[in-house]
Amino acid sequence: MRRATIVTMRAVLQRVSSARVRVNARVVGEIGPGVLVLLGVAPSDGPTDVEHVSRKIAELRILPDERSVSEVPDAGVLVVSQFTLYGDTRKGRRPSWNGAAPGPVAEPLVRAVVDTLRAREITVATGVFGAHMAVESVNDGPVTVIVESPGFGSTTAGPSSSAPGGGSTPADAAR
Repeated sequence: MRRATIVTMRAVLQRVSSARVRVNARVVGEIGPGVLVLLGVAPSDGPTDVEHVSRKIAELRILPDERSVSEVPDAGVLVVSQFTLYGDTRKGRRPSWNGAAPGPVAEPLVRAVVDTLRAREITVATGVFGAHMAVESVNDGPVTVIVESPGFGSTTAGPSSSAPGGGSTPADAAR
């Protein structure tokens, strides 16, 4: 059985051996081992969403030995804004970007996520908001996790915890 889930801010977290982002062929952000974060902001997002997603980025145990970024002093986080996480492909052949927040709304919230992570003394590199970026990463695992903040945004269907594949661990989901 599927239930409706309310989602707002979205982040795709990838465990990486290294990652960098270039703008106009110049490296503007780079990390060694850590987490690459592709971050999307919805129009209804606010401080609660920033706190939720920042906490997940810092505390999810997706690094080797089931450790989090906040537990590994040398781990870095590369945050790249990504409005295309809200691409709606249900109709036609061109994605609609209407689910993404406009730049003036999204930019301060992306900055707030970065500032919140830095306040936790996590090393954070960034791309350039609104720029065309070339993102390079060496995935480790691979481990990729999607984080969505619960809130007052759009409604999407998702598996309930009692549904097949809706378990709480990768082993549960594989059953």
